[in-house]
Amino acid sequence: MLQTSGLWLAIATFLSIWWGHVGVRWLEAKFADIRPPMLVLIIVGFGLNIAALFAPNVTIGGICSLVGVSLWWDAFELVRQDRRVRHGHALANPHNPRHARYLAEGHATLHDPLDREPGDVPLITQQSVRDREPEVA
Repeated sequence: MLQTSGLWLAIATFLSIWWGHVGVRWLEAKFADIRPPMLVLIIVGFGLNIAALFAPNVTIGGICSLVGVSLWWDAFELVRQDRRVRHGHALANPHNPRHARYLAEGHATLHDPLDREPGDVPLITQQSVRDREPEVA
């Protein structure tokens, strides 16, 4: 008999990571308050982990748990994405009131530092690491 558990878990892992990468950026850019999507991700993640405990087989339980934990991680990654926007490490959405406030304060940016021709400007300036202000967590 073929064992397809690994294949299904690999697909679930790939899709969970893809959603985490794309979905977190999209949610953070669209919502003025990130707490409601965080709460939804935490609740759905918790539900999937409970469902994994009662799953009829190991594959379904593994997929539920894997996706559930990924959703938990994504919920907390929303905070880190907000920090990246606030520090200018990720693009701000000027239509989002939270981002507009960051832009008005001069903390965020609309310029993508990676949108450049190779060799134009170095990504890291010549400023010494010692001279930089530490990033507040």
